[in-house]
Amino acid sequence: MARADVRRTIEAVWRIESARLIAGAARLVRDVGLAEDLAQEALVAALEEWPESGVPDNPGAWLMATAKHRGIDRLRRADVHQRKIEEIGRIAEFRYDGEPAVDDPFDDDLLRLVFIACHPVLSTDARVALTLRLLCGLTTREIAHAYLASEPAVAQRIVRAKRTLSAARVPFEIPGRHELRERLASVLEVIYLIFNEGYSATSGNDLIRPELMEEALRLGRILAELLPREAEVHGLVALMELQASRTRARISPSGDQVLLLDQDRSRWDWLLVGRGLAALERAYATGGPIGPYTLQAGIAACHSRARRADDTDWERIVALYDGLAQLMPSPVVELNRAVAVGMAFGPQTALDAVENLRGDPRLDGYHLLPTVRGDLLEKLGRRAEAAAEFGRAALLTANTRQRAALLERAAACRTSQRSAGR
Repeated sequence: MARADVRRTIEAVWRIESARLIAGAARLVRDVGLAEDLAQEALVAALEEWPESGVPDNPGAWLMATAKHRGIDRLRRADVHQRKIEEIGRIAEFRYDGEPAVDDPFDDDLLRLVFIACHPVLSTDARVALTLRLLCGLTTREIAHAYLASEPAVAQRIVRAKRTLSAARVPFEIPGRHELRERLASVLEVIYLIFNEGYSATSGNDLIRPELMEEALRLGRILAELLPREAEVHGLVALMELQASRTRARISPSGDQVLLLDQDRSRWDWLLVGRGLAALERAYATGGPIGPYTLQAGIAACHSRARRADDTDWERIVALYDGLAQLMPSPVVELNRAVAVGMAFGPQTALDAVENLRGDPRLDGYHLLPTVRGDLLEKLGRRAEAAAEFGRAALLTANTRQRAALLERAAACRTSQRSAGR
């Protein structure tokens, strides 16, 4: 295999395995900052060795073994924290297989890592940023884009979070059941952000990253088994199942994005739709308070129940967004609500709502604001303005395929405008 092919293989393996690698190393050294360093060292070792020796049959296990060996060496050299040294004797009992133990839903390194990153000793923003970094392998730039924050702020947040966890000597373990609910809201938020990064990649050449969606779904389903009476856990699972059901229809044969209303709904995964609707029913059946994830799942269910786009109950969706805006007020919610308003009551009504959001600094750099505005302007026949908005949105997105699609829409609007002026 050529060196360039080996490097691409390593990059692909890293993308898939990095979260498990960090989680497994953290289980050994009990320090997430050190675990990330060990994972990076294993990656460097692969870059040095695999071009000569070839890609191993089980590259994930190779990386895990390398990280663990280096971790053991560090612990021995440091000769500190006797409790860690004693754990070395247990290494032979630990084998990397990439899957949780079937008889113990708590026996999952990734789930442990989520709860460590969501520890109460950290601020909510730090918990989210750290987990996206450790579990998703996102860069600080990608995290900043996903969370509508500045890149330097996110970088500082991650560094401080690692130092705080190390200084507090937070144990690498799942909290007791009496503590789970206290940490649940942050954990659900983190899992959904992981899912969203898979559902709509913030950068790179791929529109979706299925491995992240699958990981988020796996963690969500585990939580639903552990906390069957928590409505929002089922609500989040329902939301992810319903959104994931559209994966095949969201990408065209050429790799371009297909918008929801243009998707071939026969290509939706109706098994996942059924699972999502069942999870939504479980959320309501708990009798607990309805939260933002359950409301968003309700919105997704409105789309899933419509076998044709024209059958969508947009007024119901607007009403659900009204409830969501009360529970979770944010400019992003208002922007999504405006899209639904446009479908239910016409583009001008929606455009009026979007105009009120243009001065919100929290949406600075958010490409979907000019994208939505451009779409509404195009529907109103204001194509020159629409072209400018699509062009602005293209400059704001880091995803190459999204950028190409937006530039294509801008060009189409300019062509249509010229034709109309003849």
